[in-house]
Amino acid sequence: MRGIGEHAVVLGAGMAGLLAARALAGAYDRVTVVERDQGLNGRSRKGVPQGRHAHILLPRGQRILEELLPGAEAALIGGGAVVADPGVDHHFALGGHTLARRPGSERAIQASRPLLEDVVRECVGALPGVRFAEGRDVVGLLTAGPGRITGVQVVPRTPGAAAEEVRADLVLDAMGRAGRTRYWLERLGHGPVPQEEVRIGVAYATRPVRLPLDSGVGKAVVVGPRPGSPRGMAMVAVEGDRYLLTVAGLDGANRPPADEEGFLAFVRTLAPPEVFEAILAGEALDGIASHRYPSDLRNRYERARGLPDGLLVTGDALCSFNPIYAQGMTVACLEAQVLRRCLAAGPRGLARRYFRAVAKALNDPWRMAVAADLSMPEVEGRRGPAIRVMNAYVDRVQAAAARDADVAEQFFRVVGLLDPPPALMRPSIVARVLGAGA
Repeated sequence: MRGIGEHAVVLGAGMAGLLAARALAGAYDRVTVVERDQGLNGRSRKGVPQGRHAHILLPRGQRILEELLPGAEAALIGGGAVVADPGVDHHFALGGHTLARRPGSERAIQASRPLLEDVVRECVGALPGVRFAEGRDVVGLLTAGPGRITGVQVVPRTPGAAAEEVRADLVLDAMGRAGRTRYWLERLGHGPVPQEEVRIGVAYATRPVRLPLDSGVGKAVVVGPRPGSPRGMAMVAVEGDRYLLTVAGLDGANRPPADEEGFLAFVRTLAPPEVFEAILAGEALDGIASHRYPSDLRNRYERARGLPDGLLVTGDALCSFNPIYAQGMTVACLEAQVLRRCLAAGPRGLARRYFRAVAKALNDPWRMAVAADLSMPEVEGRRGPAIRVMNAYVDRVQAAAARDADVAEQFFRVVGLLDPPPALMRPSIVARVLGAGA
């Protein structure tokens, strides 16, 4: 990729920021990744409160990650990541149906969030011109007149440290939902940036466990929520000969407890009996970590008027979804891919082109996540005809997928973001779905 600028600054060293830095490397002579946390390697960190919970990179994300960072898969496997054939090694119960599977579908590379970040950070940090500036809070944007962002102001997280100015041709916000770019822009006279939000109030609890060697559980067990039972679980084998057992539910009576007895009682309501017996016979490796996720949230920068040049946004700062659908890291991969294409077309109109292109890439995962959340009567929100028809059809698809491996395969290609949702409406699939319900 030909160079289009001297210096780009990425705010945030999570997965979205790291992948964005990969896309920027080569287009800019220098790329600085500013991160508030220090000592990033090998552990969950404060800036990623969900880091102790189970994570899955969807098939589309796995493909893009290897395309952006060749050798990342091998490095993950070398670090202990678990290799699985989802058609054999995964158990999915969705909508109250256990879905049929068969060997030979996409290979899954399963790892904890810290290992994923460590591998990606090492790959990105080895790129020419990329450096990390840890232990710094971003406190504002720098401008040169009303129409251009020229950098950021940061404050080192050491007592008595003075504010620093970091000048750049491009600033990219990857600071997550807590990022304040929208507010800084409004204070500078830009925007406002429209938002879409669906409040869901979902809570998570996770414990790492080691199962007996003869448990026969497989490498992942996923039980999805359904109307009348807004709870779910994912138990995923990762490095270190352990599983991450994550349970989730809506606030209130379905919120997972963080105490030992309550946590196990909650798991019992979800896990298949043989899986629950394996958990009881296994070994708890750490305490129970909790996390709360208030809403699906999308910042519509592509609809904002008068945005300045020199500023882009990615990751959860742009769009965040209910984590139960495992879309977040894969969407970050998609956004990095979009960014790379936009950079290849040169600097002219970069922000406008990027926000339009990334909005298009986000449409399918956003609609799928919102529709799935609104299938729960307990979630407040408008359910138009399109949402009601989609959810009714998905119910039929999941029922058919319990008996028909072809339907299940197409369903998983859609939820894995390999195929768009209309693929489920192909005549051959519709015939199988409606025939199964006859």
